[in-house]
Amino acid sequence: MTDRKPRKPPTKHSVQTHRKSYWMYGFHCVRAALQNPIRHCERLVATRAALTGLGELPETSPIPELTESAALATFLPAGAIHQGLALRIKPLLTPELEEILPDTASDRPIVVLDQVTDPRNVGAILRCSAAFDTKAVVVPNRHAPSESGAMAKAASGALEFVPMIRVSNLSRALKQIAARGYWCVGLDQNGQRPFTAAFVGNPAALVLGGEGKGLRRLTQEQCDELLRIPITSAIPSLNVATSAAIALYELSKARKIPEKNQ
Repeated sequence: MTDRKPRKPPTKHSVQTHRKSYWMYGFHCVRAALQNPIRHCERLVATRAALTGLGELPETSPIPELTESAALATFLPAGAIHQGLALRIKPLLTPELEEILPDTASDRPIVVLDQVTDPRNVGAILRCSAAFDTKAVVVPNRHAPSESGAMAKAASGALEFVPMIRVSNLSRALKQIAARGYWCVGLDQNGQRPFTAAFVGNPAALVLGGEGKGLRRLTQEQCDELLRIPITSAIPSLNVATSAAIALYELSKARKIPEKNQ
């Protein structure tokens, strides 16, 4: 037990950005990170009950440090719901956009976020993306949050399954995605037609704008079409993560993705 060391993640064909270690907390995200062989885990702090709930730890896991719930909270932001688990990790190495684009057509969608800055929204979108078999989430280098505990908690383990790819120029990235055969569809409350899978080419790149601002003009210009999610007049708009979930579900119905228990 004492000589186990975390496995170093591969560096080939990867981009090192935002590599400062941070504390991840919560059962689902900690368990998923521990089971990811390319995740560099530095410390595992847990209550006895939470550690028992994790079951057998993989060989790459750091030696767990037992503590009480109140003491564990001192590692974390105020109000963090840790469920008795905290894991200090390094962010994952992210691939280049070109690495995840297929040479031939693939029906797995890509999500593109235009200045979505709230880490909890990005985490929730990652969770939806994992649930609906999305290939990747693409964000700009600027005006997008780094991988963090709040994002990991909201993602509920999805950070380990869906790569979050950073690009220097979102408009250029959309051109690159379109050149590989993706139909780029932007979600906008003023879109001319309602969003249904029937209106979207396959494979699809789903483009969503930031909270309050929506899609920027240059981003809209790179979309093949702008569609809206029909809602009543009771509220002006939907949260961006909610919009992503609805749109990805619509796309999944046309793709017939395998369900969890099948």
